[in-house]
Amino acid sequence: MTAQKKRRRRDIEKNYSVKQFVKKLRRLADCIEQGQRFQIRVAGERISIPATAIINIEHERGDLSEEVEFQLKWPLDI
Repeated sequence: MTAQKKRRRRDIEKNYSVKQFVKKLRRLADCIEQGQRFQIRVAGERISIPATAIINIEHERGDLSEEVEFQLKWPLDI
């Protein structure tokens, strides 16, 4: 058995109250500003985002809605 855990594919959207979202954004902003790893729990799974993650903002527009996503991307250690 390898030291790495098998990671299952996952695609989840989680809704938060305004207060919860603001709290998470503040923690994220502090970590980015300080060059630190950011940890968050989403739908029961702890995610650890390295300080080297690429940050981008995505905008999508469809016929009935628009969406803005704040994204953090990083390679997996395989």
